[in-house]
Amino acid sequence: MILLTMTIRSALAIALFVPTLVCAAPPATPELWYNRPAANWNEALPVGNGQMGAMVFGGVRSERIQFNEATVWTGRPHDYAHKGASKHLAQLRELLFAGRQKEAEALAMREFMSIPVRQHAYQSFGDIQIDFGGLPANAKPSAYRRSLNLDTGAALTRFTVDGVTYTREVFASYPARVIAIRLTASKSKRLSFTVTMKSTHADTKTSAAGDELVLTGSPANSSIRFEARLRIILSGGGMTDHNGQLSVAAANSVTLLLSTATNFVNFRDVTANPRQRTRDTLDALIKKSFRRLRNEHLADHRRLFRSVAIDLGSSPAAALSTDERIERFSTGNDPALVALLFQYGRYLLIGSSRPGSQPANLQGVWNDSNTPSWDSKYTVNINTEMNYWPSWSTNLAQCQLPLFDALKEVAQSGEVTAREHYAAPGWVLHHNFDLWRGTAPINASNHGIWPTGGAWLAQHAWEHYLVTGDRAFLRDTAYPLMRGSALFFTEYLIPDPKRKWLISGPSNSPEQGGLVMGPTMDHQIIRNLFGNVIAASEILNTDPDLRARLSDLRPRIAPNQIGRLGQLQEWLEDVDDPKNTHRHVSHMFGLHPGSEITPYGTPDLFAGVKKSLEFRGDEATGWSMGWKINLWARLLDGDHAYLILRNLIRPAIAGSRPRSGLYVNMFDAHPPFQIDGNFGAAAGIAEMLVQSHDPYATPTSLTPVQRGQAGYIHLLPALPKTFRTGSVRGLTARGGFTVGISWRDNKLVSATIRAAESKPLKIRYAGKEIEIQAQAGRTYRLGPDLR
Repeated sequence: MILLTMTIRSALAIALFVPTLVCAAPPATPELWYNRPAANWNEALPVGNGQMGAMVFGGVRSERIQFNEATVWTGRPHDYAHKGASKHLAQLRELLFAGRQKEAEALAMREFMSIPVRQHAYQSFGDIQIDFGGLPANAKPSAYRRSLNLDTGAALTRFTVDGVTYTREVFASYPARVIAIRLTASKSKRLSFTVTMKSTHADTKTSAAGDELVLTGSPANSSIRFEARLRIILSGGGMTDHNGQLSVAAANSVTLLLSTATNFVNFRDVTANPRQRTRDTLDALIKKSFRRLRNEHLADHRRLFRSVAIDLGSSPAAALSTDERIERFSTGNDPALVALLFQYGRYLLIGSSRPGSQPANLQGVWNDSNTPSWDSKYTVNINTEMNYWPSWSTNLAQCQLPLFDALKEVAQSGEVTAREHYAAPGWVLHHNFDLWRGTAPINASNHGIWPTGGAWLAQHAWEHYLVTGDRAFLRDTAYPLMRGSALFFTEYLIPDPKRKWLISGPSNSPEQGGLVMGPTMDHQIIRNLFGNVIAASEILNTDPDLRARLSDLRPRIAPNQIGRLGQLQEWLEDVDDPKNTHRHVSHMFGLHPGSEITPYGTPDLFAGVKKSLEFRGDEATGWSMGWKINLWARLLDGDHAYLILRNLIRPAIAGSRPRSGLYVNMFDAHPPFQIDGNFGAAAGIAEMLVQSHDPYATPTSLTPVQRGQAGYIHLLPALPKTFRTGSVRGLTARGGFTVGISWRDNKLVSATIRAAESKPLKIRYAGKEIEIQAQAGRTYRLGPDLR
């Protein structure tokens, strides 16, 4: 590729002002809407505040609101490490080097796996059931509309019966720590109903007294005790309690506030008082009106949600209900639905991961099952990481903080696993953890022994620093996590007897090929980790001896290899099958979310990744398509990225057959529901518009961007032809930059780049490149010639 490079010295640092062009009309309010109630859970609409989630069904005579609390799990504080497992490590490696894979896997199942071999499961909590006996049994509503307004963070149900319009609003307030339900009617004294709470857990009790319903209990096989407290506030009318339920008669408006809590303090402590917690939460709101409660929620939610605006154009399809739009997307033209999916991913991250909460799990925070698929825990060989990709690029860095809180605990349990399983320092995490921070290999040895889960998650701490420039976070959180992970791998890596490279093993290439030595993905992750620790230690001026050691080990790690088919090899040996369309694309980590494979720094490897991705195909599970969108964007092929996106935006039910795609409520389908595909799609759309990893990166050297010393921004690197005209504002780039772009006829019209730090910045668009000395607090405005 030929680049036209220009340098602008500090005296000319501010590029010529170019008025920002926008589309003919501003984007419509981002909302999902339907003209009928939800028929099942995958049609209900989600609200959340990080610690709590709820699914709103929008029924007419009977409303169901299913709710969750992020610490309702099975299990109890427990050390999963297999004592003495390290005694068998050398034999496992000998068997694998000798090609005796099945024997190695059998030995590992006996001597090397977690105790017990499975982790615990996230649980449903309960349901609020509101039965509107005041409505006629045969009520036929008119003007029915059920919606989720992403900008207000509220689910709204509205309909008319016998000349009275009923409105129900539900939102989850992060400032107040409650789920709020507001019921109103267009005429006075028309709200009459009975409300109950129930749970599918056997060990539960419901009581009603005064203006409150209380649900208490515990999941089976769990030390968790929970309480849900629902307080009802009337305007007009009266209320009675009987048989564990509350009945309201002839009210004008009603507010219901739900507080939930458990006895969970941390992964080693379950001594909190859930009753005191729920009472304290609701009592703190006694003097707050509903208007104030709602306004505080709006201010908090919009501070995050409105940090990014996107317009990809519109079409007549935008006037249809959301389910109709999903149905017609593959054969029509609906770019606004892509923008909605992007913003929905951001909305879901805001709703499932806020400071002080647990991280977003496989289903975010929403789950109606006590036996959810894959236990709805934290699968870290792609899924948990994908959950947080939008935090880097879509201006939601603070939503990633719960992940780091969890990793601090995981590192503690991971130290035990490193010692017991590998006789190694530092900490290690395999391919899953749960509320109790299990880190040992689980399920089966052929895929559970994968020791780079913690190293991959440690990349997120470094990326958080690159985006925010928060030096205190780097010093106090990121560096200790990365350092501890790197220490483990300084002892874990061993020489390959054939080539003398340092390799990983026993391990696997998730989740295929069985137990092996030296999968490519491991080496990419470890090389990335070592590079990040080297860079961070330089910035913090600490650990010179460790830095020297990692600098010596890093170039000796087995390199990426091009195989006989021109593909990037997935393993040490050239055994890739071109007909393999497995959902995991693990060996492409170096392209995304890593940055060691780039079009300009490693063109041969870049071509090899493209060949491997072509072999994998364009059909996949929902989350896999989310990853592929990002990969094709990094390959600078926006049209192919859009092709994958189009495959994702389709009904998840074809006739009666489940398939990957989107459910009616736009939840991603593996199938079943997994939220990572929503987050992967949002991140991939951002990656089409702005990229800020280093284009000159190589596997063995660290560039200024990788060292956190400079910035790099590629504008519209993978813009699909179908996004002819549009704009985006607020995307975040590594180096502490915030980016806005406007384009028309697939060509840049203008860009704005705001710098949070003073540092060199390279900007690229359509083969042109400039370099400026960015100054903190200044905004740079560029035209299509980058001037």
